[in-house]
Amino acid sequence: MAFAGINYLAVVVAMIASYVFGSLYYMALSKPWMAAVGKAEAELKANMSAVPFVTAAIAQLVMAFMLAGMMGHLGAEAVSLYGGLTTAFWVWIGFVLTTLVVNHGFQGAKRMLTVIDGGHWLGVLLIQGVVIGLFGI
Repeated sequence: MAFAGINYLAVVVAMIASYVFGSLYYMALSKPWMAAVGKAEAELKANMSAVPFVTAAIAQLVMAFMLAGMMGHLGAEAVSLYGGLTTAFWVWIGFVLTTLVVNHGFQGAKRMLTVIDGGHWLGVLLIQGVVIGLFGI
């Protein structure tokens, strides 16, 4: 199930696995996350919408697709368990963490929010890297 060097099954499985991880991650850290955001549970429930959840799924699908493309461009060595983990880690350091630090800094967000959100995106990318590395591209 590959076309133009991308294994679409791997991309979809990577997206689903990372989305499930994110759900579990934020459920486990809901209280510290709410404290870092400065919102109460009632306030969040009152404004609940499906839009952020759908947006997150689409964003993680795009992220998995791009990670697979990057791994493919890096060559056969990158398409492995080790290559997936390594590529995902450096993508996180170079693009995701730096973006979070800058955005949260300008927003005046608490440092704990950056730590929690940064940990989430690290987990997402590592999971996607493992899935894509094992499935191949």
